[in-house]
Amino acid sequence: MTANGNIVTIRNLTKLYAQGEIQVTALDNISLTIAAREFLTLMGPSGSGKSTLLHIIAGIDRPTSGECQVQGIDVAQLNESQLADWRNQNVGFVFQTFNLIPVLTAFENVELPLLLTRLGRAERRKQVELALDLVGLADRAKHLPRQLSGGQEQRVAIARALVTDPALVVADEPTGNLDSHSAQDVLKVLQALSTDAGKTVIMVTHDPKAAAFGSRSIHLEKGELTN
Repeated sequence: MTANGNIVTIRNLTKLYAQGEIQVTALDNISLTIAAREFLTLMGPSGSGKSTLLHIIAGIDRPTSGECQVQGIDVAQLNESQLADWRNQNVGFVFQTFNLIPVLTAFENVELPLLLTRLGRAERRKQVELALDLVGLADRAKHLPRQLSGGQEQRVAIARALVTDPALVVADEPTGNLDSHSAQDVLKVLQALSTDAGKTVIMVTHDPKAAAFGSRSIHLEKGELTN
C-alpha cells in the first residue's frame, strides 16, 4: 500500500493487440486507483477489456503503454523472473474454472503454492488450515474434489489463492460455473476477505447481482471506463 492508501495506481494505460494486419485496442488510456481493502468489481460486455485490465494488474499481461503500479511497484517494468516472484508473493488468483488437481485432497490442493516457498511442513499445515477455515471448509480438508460441490470446489480454489497471504486477490468470473446458491456462498467469502481479512479483491463479472457484493463497481465499454 502506498502512502495515499491506494494499492493500485493506473495511469494512461493502453493495451493494443495485433490481429493479422489489424490493430485492436483492448484498453484505451485508462487511469484508475484502487484502495487497499476495497472489493472492486469490473463490469462490461464481452470484449470490453475488463479481463485484460485484471490480467495487467495481476502481472499476467503487460500494457503497451502507461503505468500500472501495485504497492508502489510498476509491474510492467519487471522481467519475467522478477514478475513470477512478485506474483507468487503478492497476488492470489481465482478463475471461473476451479483448476483443482483431482487426485489431491482439498488440503493438498491448497498447500500447492506453499511448496514453492521455504516454509517447513508444520508452518505449511498451519497456513493451509487457516485458509480452509477462512472459506468455511476446515471439515473438508481430506475430501477429494469429486467429493465436493461446485461451490465448495471454488472455495477450495479461493483458499489456495489465500494461502500465501497475498495483499491482492483477483477473481475472473469466479461464479460463472456455479448455481445461484453456491455463487452467493462464494461471493460472501470474497466479500469477507475484504471486510474482515483486509485483502483487496478485484473481480470481473457480467452479473449485476454478483457485482452488488463489491464495495465499488466500474464499467468498461470498448476499452474505456464509462463511469
